[in-house]
Parts: sequence; structure tokens; C-alpha cells
Amino acid sequence: LPPPQAGSTLSAPLFSIPSSLYIAALDVKVPITIASVYAVTVVSVNAYNRSRGNKPWQISKTRAFFCFVVLHNVFLAVYSAWTFIGMLGALRTAVQRSSGPAGLAGTVDSLCKIHGVSGLGHAVAYNGSESRWISQSPSTILLTDAGTPDSTDVGRLWNEGLAFYGWFFYLSKFYEVLDTVIILAKGKRSSTLQTYHHSGAMMCMWAGIRYMSPPIWMFVFVNSAIHALMYTYYTLTAFSIPIPNTLKRSLTTMQIIQFLVGVAYAALHSFVSYSIPVRVPFFKEAISVAANATSSATATATAASVMDIIKKLLFRAVGGEGVAENVNAAHAPEIIEQTNPLGAGTIKYRTAYKTIPCIDTSGQTLAIWLNVFYLAPLTFLFARFFVKSYLRRADKTAGHDSGVVEKAGLDAVKGVERSFNGGVVNGGKMNGNGKAGGQH
Repeated sequence: LPPPQAGSTLSAPLFSIPSSLYIAALDVKVPITIASVYAVTVVSVNAYNRSRGNKPWQISKTRAFFCFVVLHNVFLAVYSAWTFIGMLGALRTAVQRSSGPAGLAGTVDSLCKIHGVSGLGHAVAYNGSESRWISQSPSTILLTDAGTPDSTDVGRLWNEGLAFYGWFFYLSKFYEVLDTVIILAKGKRSSTLQTYHHSGAMMCMWAGIRYMSPPIWMFVFVNSAIHALMYTYYTLTAFSIPIPNTLKRSLTTMQIIQFLVGVAYAALHSFVSYSIPVRVPFFKEAISVAANATSSATATATAASVMDIIKKLLFRAVGGEGVAENVNAAHAPEIIEQTNPLGAGTIKYRTAYKTIPCIDTSGQTLAIWLNVFYLAPLTFLFARFFVKSYLRRADKTAGHDSGVVEKAGLDAVKGVERSFNGGVVNGGKMNGNGKAGGQH
């Protein structure tokens, strides 16, 4: 679903994206084609560079190339910061506090359901079995004539910014392959892991935005923050400004923490359910009550009619004909009132609680597990380096060094970074694009 048009709501983006362009870019052929061409090209150029002894290309020694590298890094740093700020605003508006009236369920609901208006139980979700959008509060939520959520609904992540910033973040994955172009132009080898990273990022972001999977917000938000710092660092190193190794290592550590936490957070969505209040009609119960009341009234009327006959006979026996004629009239109003109980034949509602899953569609599930499996190799590498380093250090210190875990973690970070960069240590004033492992 395209984002709101500019000016349609207070939280609408500053400019509009044509719906046709928005939808066309999310055609599955787009990321598959670009990722395939990218992977084949990298393999071919790696072979070409190897045949030349991995010597830098002549163009990489020019002033124009240096300016291109700087502008590339500055652009991505500024763009990433813009995305982070935009997503921060969306999250502040859409995510409900656990201390609010809806409690923790309200927070979970605002993170799991990204369409509709704010408020526990006011979301709109796609029902795959019925092939239509539905709401648990149909009396308060309106769909468009096409049966889709209204783009002017406010208070949920999709319209508040995820549809807009997430789409551009997806497109940025295609642009980021220029990182690899810069590395190859310097005659260096682009590692298989780096090629896998860029290709996989295209597919994962496509799935997350195409199927509007709830946890995709985290990757857009957190990764844009890390990229803003990372490309700022690359810009500084391009000018040979000295940067402490601790800062560089911290960036890599943040990226690794990001994908470890990201994997767990995304996978968790498939197992989360929570309760929401829903309005339940009890028209049938009213009919049942009316039927019972009518049955009771009939039985009462039958018993009363027998007594009336006896009373009439007694009154007539003593000459009270007028009193005898008024016996039935005394019971008539009571019988009418019982046969028409209040509320019978009208629809009334009561509040009940319904347990719903966090994830609604198979497409959302696909996006989640595509991200999980995409990050599995990086997670495996980190775990392998960590275990090897920990066992080596623990054996040397006989378990007496309290910093073994911390040092093993640093070794694991270095190991992942070396694997990601193909063992190349970037140096020189035009470095800064040997991108360390990360989510996207």
C-alpha cells in the first residue's frame, strides 16, 4: 500500500510518491534481477582483478574518483540520518507506552499491527482466508471503496512513516552496491560474504516492505542509525583524518549486535499473541430471552385463565356479575408486558476479549524468516569465532581471567570483519568502503 499523499494528513510526507512507481518498484523481478546481475558481475570482476594481480584501476587514482567516493559517503550518511529521524518520529507517534491505558497489550498491538488508527483493537489487518482487509472494530474503522485501509488513517506505523521511509530504504540497497564498485576499482577482492550481504539485503528489504511485515521497522530504524555513523566514519577516513581503532571496532560491534538482536526480535513475532477488546453483538441472546419470556408468560397466562374461570363461577354464584366480567381485564396488562421484554428484537453489544496473533499473513511470515535465514551465516561466523577464541583464552588462563568473555567477543568481531572484507585491510586516504558486517 503506497504511503499517504503529501498534505493529506499532518504526518504525511513532504512529497508524494506516484502509486504506480511505488508498486512497480516492489515487483519481485526488480530485486531478483538486480541482485543476480550484481552477483555475477562481482564474480567476473574479481576474476579480472586477480588476473591483473589485484592492481588498482587507473581511474581509482584520479581526483574525480576521490570526489566520487567522498560524495557517495556523504550522501549515504545524510540520507541515513534523514531516514533515522523520520522513523524516530513515526515510532514516537505510533508506538503506545506500556504505562498507557491499554498497558503492555497496547504496546504490542502498536508494534504488531501497522495499519488502521491508534488504539487497542482498532487496527486493520489482511485476512488471507477471506482475501480481504478486516477490522475487529468495524463500526469505528472505515475502509476505502477498494476495501483497503485508508491512507489518511493516523496513529499506526505504516502511514506514520514506515511506508515512505521503508520504501526509500529498500531502494537504497540497490545504490549501496557502489560500495563494492569502489572496492573493485581499487583492485581489491570483494568477498563472497559481502556479495551475499548486499544481494540478501535487497531481497529481505523487498519482502519486508512488499508484505508489510511488522518487524521491518526495526531494520529501517536501527540500520539507518548505524549507517549514518558508518558513512560519516568513511568520509572522515577518506580525508585521512585519524580515527581511533576503538571507534571503528565499536561500529562493527554495533552492527553485529544489531543483527543478533534483529534475528531474535523478528523471529519472536511468529510466536506472539495477545488479547484485544472487541464488541460482540448478542442479538441471538435477546431473541432467546424473548422466547423464554414468552414461554413463561404463556404458562402464566394458562394458569391464570384456570383461576379466572373459577373466580367467575364463584362471583356469579353469589350474584356478582359485574365483578366477574372484570376478572380477565385485571391480568391483561401483565401478560402483554411479559410477552414483550425490554431489548427483545434489537441488537446490543457487550465487550469481550479476543486473542489474536501478531502476524496475519504468510507473506509477513516469509519476510521474517527470510531475514532470519539471511543473517544465519553472519550469526554462525560470530559464534564460531567467539567459541574458538573463548576456548583458546580460557585454556591459557585456566579460567582465572574475568575478561575472557569480553576479549573473545572482540576477537569474534575482528574475525567477522576479516571474513566480510575478504581479508583486505583498507588503507590509504581513499579507503573507508570496506564495509563491515551488518543487517542491511
